[in-house]
Amino acid sequence: MSNKKYNLLKIKKLTKFNDDLNAKLKNPKFKKGFDLALKRWDLAHEIMTAREKAKMTQVEFAKELKTSQSFIARAENGGQNLTIDVLMRMADVLSMKQKKKVKFQIVGSI
Repeated sequence: MSNKKYNLLKIKKLTKFNDDLNAKLKNPKFKKGFDLALKRWDLAHEIMTAREKAKMTQVEFAKELKTSQSFIARAENGGQNLTIDVLMRMADVLSMKQKKKVKFQIVGSI
């Protein structure tokens, strides 16, 4: 157990994360970047979920796409800028493995 004492008054005055985020979202430039990041995360999650449903490892998926495992990892964590061509190839590989059509959806504008 730590002997450190906390000043509860200071802790109560701390801004809650949601309050801070909502204040920042009033800035149009910040909101645009935030919305883009959310869309990247949504797409990354779709890719990872589809790969897992196809019962493929990142290494297997990368081999089918003729790319590296690190590329797949970046795609699945939202850190890879993906072209339409790459997304279509991913959907084709996953559709064959799952024996059903896989579609990635990108909605809205930024």
